Amino acid sequence: MSRGGEMVYIPDDSDFSSFRDQCESLEGWHCRYNKAGVTVWSQGQEESCTVQKIKTRISCKDVPAETLYDVLHDTRYRKKWDSNMIETYDIGRLTVNADVGYYSWKCPSPLKNRDFVTLRSWLPLGNDYMIINYSVKHPKYPPRKDFVRAVSLQTGYLIKANGDGACVLYYLTQVDPRGSLPKWVVNRVSQFVAPKAMKKIYKAGLKYPEWKRKHDPGYKPWVYPEQNTLPSVSLDELSVQHADSLENIDETGLTEDHLSTSDHEA
Repeated sequence: MSRGGEMVYIPDDSDFSSFRDQCESLEGWHCRYNKAGVTVWSQGQEESCTVQKIKTRISCKDVPAETLYDVLHDTRYRKKWDSNMIETYDIGRLTVNADVGYYSWKCPSPLKNRDFVTLRSWLPLGNDYMIINYSVKHPKYPPRKDFVRAVSLQTGYLIKANGDGACVLYYLTQVDPRGSLPKWVVNRVSQFVAPKAMKKIYKAGLKYPEWKRKHDPGYKPWVYPEQNTLPSVSLDELSVQHADSLENIDETGLTEDHLSTSDHEA
């Protein structure tokens, strides 16, 4: 996502417009999964390539767009529904609609777990909402020995209002997992991991209003910037995270038979 690949910048209206177009367009996308209201597409790269661009869509009945927007911002609530997450936290704010954050997630055993440091930006547009991110380097949050530092080239959500009290959620991601992964992992993401993740977000949206009523209901710094108490971060402190400067591990020898029982049952 970074312009020219070298400069860290905060996405502007043209970046959000481009992201929205990618979510809504079908040109160049290949449908990989379409069941029970969830669709998954991939684009461009051959199946054997680990740096895939994947897009998913789910229709969310009885969940207003603004509720799903809150769900995706609320890091405290994320611990309730994102079972793949190991840890997430905000590092600092850049502007009223941009920050820097950390996220780590469990990969199916025996793959190594991955983590990210990303610059995230968000934009409400009437009844629709977008959240996008890409990987950056922060001097105080270097790669850790217990994780493989992965790279988000472009990742984000588009939430579109769809009638009264309903919405459609798009999730688009292009990530370099920093590893030569076996083909079954790439296929598994399209056929199993992505659809399951979308259904989890939908269910989280259904349960969020009741949860939020009991957990600081007025606190939404993504809506009310004056509530944001994060330390300020300067763009000068950040640099673009290039994949080729990170560890690249070879996990192609791992077979699906290596998966733990819990991964099969997830």
